[in-house]
Amino acid sequence: MGAAGAALLAAAAVLQFCARHISGFGEAYCLRVYPWIVGIYGRFFGIFPFSVAEILLYLCIIWLICGGLSHIIRLFLRKEGWREAAARVFSALFLFAGLLAFLYTACCGINYYRRPFSSYLDLQVRESSVDELRDLCGYLVRMVNETTDGAEYDPSWIAEGQEAMNRLAGEYPPLAGYYPRPKPLAVSWILSVQQLSGIYSPFTVEANFNADMTGYNIPHTICHELSHLRGFMREDEANFIGYLACVGSENRAFRYSGYLTGWVYAGNALAAQDPEGYRMLRDRLNEKAVADLAANNAFWNRYEGKVAEAANQMNDAYLKINDQPDGVRSYGRMVDLMLAYQRSHSH
Repeated sequence: MGAAGAALLAAAAVLQFCARHISGFGEAYCLRVYPWIVGIYGRFFGIFPFSVAEILLYLCIIWLICGGLSHIIRLFLRKEGWREAAARVFSALFLFAGLLAFLYTACCGINYYRRPFSSYLDLQVRESSVDELRDLCGYLVRMVNETTDGAEYDPSWIAEGQEAMNRLAGEYPPLAGYYPRPKPLAVSWILSVQQLSGIYSPFTVEANFNADMTGYNIPHTICHELSHLRGFMREDEANFIGYLACVGSENRAFRYSGYLTGWVYAGNALAAQDPEGYRMLRDRLNEKAVADLAANNAFWNRYEGKVAEAANQMNDAYLKINDQPDGVRSYGRMVDLMLAYQRSHSH
């Protein structure tokens, strides 16, 4: 087991080195290798109607507990010396770590070094005036009010999420490919306590989402997580892709989710630049949208604490390690992409 673990760790290290230091390696990998991983590996795990990653997490916890107890009992009965027990445990954990490192690198890590999605759109991302930001927010408020939907989470949204991404791929070919079904966690509390709306599992190539959230949040999260299965790992771009997929959907709940999510990001940016203009536009939101935003804030406020703070710090470190130097602040770049997109479609 030790040799196998070392080989997997070495392979992961070589792939990471190539992605970080060989120009074009990440892009070539995403276009030529990763689609096969999604189409075969992701398709297999997509057969299951539940999150395989979640079940594997529980099984790993049970395995660690039972394995530890087993070794303690063998030591107590003197059927195994402490050195032999330590060697067996270390060998098993080394193999496990090597497998996780290789799967993470092959199914996720390299993708951070591909071309950004915005480079396929010919968008001019630049500094924007407050007037442009105010105009974008005004547009989003109008669209939120036109598409307001009161639906709570509906299992049919899973198929609609796949359809929305496939429809967007018709306009942007880099998004074309097989999309496994997105899956809610059976125990979404695991995500809630970390202040996470969804998560992409590179170990099973699954898009998982938090089904306990306020309903309007779920369609955008589904599309956000599915965008990672096309190799676009940057969170700001995944948010932007999710926005485009939702507002282009034929499902009213998805369009509402996209526009209201867009308003949250753009509105927060406007509030920092033009508080009075923000308040005027916020007051134009209809009652249902205001209620949904209040319910969403109340939901996440319930999970604030040390665990959420630690999870945020870990996420920040994770993003910086994977060449997103702004860490969690990179989420705010979605507004720049929305502004650039708005400019490109206003002529």
